[in-house]
Amino acid sequence: MEKVRNKKIHGNLDIDHLRNFSKEDLIEKIISLQCHNVELKNIIAKSQARGCSKIYPQRKPFDFSKCKFRHVFLQFLYLGWDYQGYACQEDSFNTVEHFLFEALIKTCLIKDRQSSNYHRCGRTDKGVSSFGQVVSIDLRSKLGNDNNDDLYKEINYCTILNKVLPSAIRCVAWCPVKENFSARFNCTLRKYKYFFPKGYLNITKMREATKLLLGTHDFRNFCKMDVGNGVVKYIRTITSVDIVPYSLNKDNEEYSMYVLTIQGQAFLWHQIRCIMGVLLLIGQENEDPSIVTELLDVKKHCRKPDYNMASEVPLNLYECEYDIECHWIYDDANLADIIKKLESFWTFQTIKLSKDSS
Repeated sequence: MEKVRNKKIHGNLDIDHLRNFSKEDLIEKIISLQCHNVELKNIIAKSQARGCSKIYPQRKPFDFSKCKFRHVFLQFLYLGWDYQGYACQEDSFNTVEHFLFEALIKTCLIKDRQSSNYHRCGRTDKGVSSFGQVVSIDLRSKLGNDNNDDLYKEINYCTILNKVLPSAIRCVAWCPVKENFSARFNCTLRKYKYFFPKGYLNITKMREATKLLLGTHDFRNFCKMDVGNGVVKYIRTITSVDIVPYSLNKDNEEYSMYVLTIQGQAFLWHQIRCIMGVLLLIGQENEDPSIVTELLDVKKHCRKPDYNMASEVPLNLYECEYDIECHWIYDDANLADIIKKLESFWTFQTIKLSKDSS
């Protein structure tokens, strides 16, 4: 035991390995470890700070044992440009999901994530936005899961959450569903939109290429490998894809905006950004539309070629559909407030663009 104790050094280094280091290397390694320790301490400190209330005195824990619960779908929109993605991460608090659960716990709508029966429809990456993210979850209820007689007497979930959520994350509507319904596994269709300026792109050739994507294919050459999350099969089905004008500029066509709309039940990691990257190469006439057919032939091209993915900023998880009748509950005042928030974002971005271009 003493031999092991003497042999162990920070990390995976041992004494024999350290003898191969020069004095300068050892100093650099120690400085690196010290910086890493400081970084870990800061993460722990931030975590503890978020878990503590600095403004309000300590309150008696909320007694969830006396509460009724209801299983619901919640529909969210968020502008993901300034977030590190939707899903919670170990090394960052700056995710949409982190702020969502912070709001759910703060408003006492759930006790914790583990007991909330939570599923998300889509996992958007860093910088990606959504106008139609859906989650399923058990929330505290006035009426209980089986009482659907007058749903407008239920807790106003969206208004309550929006009071504590960041302004770039908004709860739009909620819908009562059966306890076994999952926002992830019961989703039958996911629709994404990708917005882009026409510039000097050949839209006709891009549209020609989109038709070759339709149907069921092996899309391993149109995605990033995600073996770490257990994804080893790359067969996916695209049910609809098209490129249409979104905002035409009659004075200068190059400044017109177009949008790619693509639909399917499920997509691979970075699949749409990879597809858009290839379509942009075709639009720039650096590739022929037939390159899509070539890349879908994984026997002929067993290794993904090196090309750039399209930017994440214009990508939007636009809509999620379910094979059930969803009775979405909206609140007019809440919707009016959401519109004001979006108008405020639009105003700020327009002013910022004007300043940057001047």
